[in-house]
Amino acid sequence: MSRQKRDDDPSRSGDSPAARMLWEQMTDRARSSGRQGRKRHQEFVVVGLGRFGTSLARALIEFGHSVLALDSDTNRVQQLANDLPHVIALDATNIDALREVGVGDFETGVSCIGTNFEANLLATVLMRQLGVKRVVAKARTRTQRLILLKVGADDVILPEHEAGLRLARRLSQIEFVDYLSLGGDTGVVELRVPARYIGKSLAEAAIRQNYGLTVVAIHRDGSLIASPGPDVRMQAEDELLILGRISDAERFV
Repeated sequence: MSRQKRDDDPSRSGDSPAARMLWEQMTDRARSSGRQGRKRHQEFVVVGLGRFGTSLARALIEFGHSVLALDSDTNRVQQLANDLPHVIALDATNIDALREVGVGDFETGVSCIGTNFEANLLATVLMRQLGVKRVVAKARTRTQRLILLKVGADDVILPEHEAGLRLARRLSQIEFVDYLSLGGDTGVVELRVPARYIGKSLAEAAIRQNYGLTVVAIHRDGSLIASPGPDVRMQAEDELLILGRISDAERFV
């Protein structure tokens, strides 16, 4: 990052599996809309350094991206100064302050202000006004989500709602090892091989033809078989990584 204000307090990022999952969900949605891919180095501004915003910033840094983290709480910023490489105490509802640190030059801005919806809304609007190419916001309710989309957010994440749905899937579908929504009813599901398919090849099971699902990988004995061919036979302890509609995956199991 070339801007001088972003070159203070270099440090290593933390590890956050939950934030990694949320970031992958954000970028998978973006890929499906053709806006961007995950592998390219990008610059992000993250506004609001609560638990969600901090975890997101750490995960983005871990993935090799540049992140400018902003929060109005000076004490919070000081606490994170040795954790996040580029963190500034700043009021994100002040357009002049945002302009001064060059927020408009960033490819993606994420507003993670959770306790003050008015500030969250204004930060979203100002990032859009300053020319941030892609604006993502965090919402606590469906109503907030609708409002944020109306004022110009490209995407709105409901972390608590989505985490609840994810847990409900795992609790109600014991064959699901894990599940990640990509928006709507589409997602990636990791599941155990149903007993009726043990010993069958992927071609014989005709999973795509019968269920509209794509097996993208198989976890077997601690290793990963990526893009398995039609002749690969499913074994009793296999876990399939499947892409498609969640409802179709429920029918499959």
